[in-house]
Amino acid sequence: MTTVCLTFDVDLLSIWVSTFKLTSPTPLSRGEYGARVGLPRVLKLLERHRIPATFFVPAHTAASFPEAVREIAAAGHEIAAHGFIHESPVALSRAEEVDLLARSEDVLERIIGARPVGYRSPAWDLSPHSMDVLEERGYLYDSSLMADDFRPYRPRRGDVVTETGFTPGKECGLIEFPVAWELDDYPYFQFMVKPINQGLRDPAEVGTIWRAEFDYCHAQVEDGVFNLTNHPEIIGRGPRITMLDRLVAHMKAQAGVRFSTLRQEAQRRLGR
Repeated sequence: MTTVCLTFDVDLLSIWVSTFKLTSPTPLSRGEYGARVGLPRVLKLLERHRIPATFFVPAHTAASFPEAVREIAAAGHEIAAHGFIHESPVALSRAEEVDLLARSEDVLERIIGARPVGYRSPAWDLSPHSMDVLEERGYLYDSSLMADDFRPYRPRRGDVVTETGFTPGKECGLIEFPVAWELDDYPYFQFMVKPINQGLRDPAEVGTIWRAEFDYCHAQVEDGVFNLTNHPEIIGRGPRITMLDRLVAHMKAQAGVRFSTLRQEAQRRLGR
């Protein structure tokens, strides 16, 4: 059995305000496109195929577009944590990381009436404290690391890396759903001048790459998870959402494939 987990990072304006620090009207409008155009198209695709998905939502997005986030939850999809304003946790102190995560949880709970149990770092990177903080706050899973491709695993805390060697730390109680740049729409499609990212690839080419990744997972990995990352403001353009629609149809047509939220898959693997 192969589990397909479609995930969407709903960064919208937060990535421009925080990560790129570009707040003039044009870059902000690129984020707004995700709310006005991209997200409705994503939700229609999921509704048409009758499949659930996981949406990683920064608190900034939830506070800025509360009705859109409520619509995601009302459709039966999972809302998971993705930072307060798309900030990287790498340089944060433990206290700062706890504070931002707690504030993010409060915003999400106020808007959708539930606290998140899953986390994805806005930077796909973690601090030395992240795993401890997530476990202490009752999270079931993280989806930020890359030590495997289609096999969820237990992440570690306290790894020691020096010029003379590597000593692995202790395994955590969380489930790690690995990510990959190969399975993210950002490097393929998002055009950026600073930092330079050419993007603007042919959707058909990217669809072929993603289909090949899924086909390998389905044929070669027992009980594998195909974890695909998209962003409404990127995947939402017409030819790209059409490509995603075709990919979903291909995956649905295969025997032994199920679609799940990351929360549901984590609960299954944890026996909860």
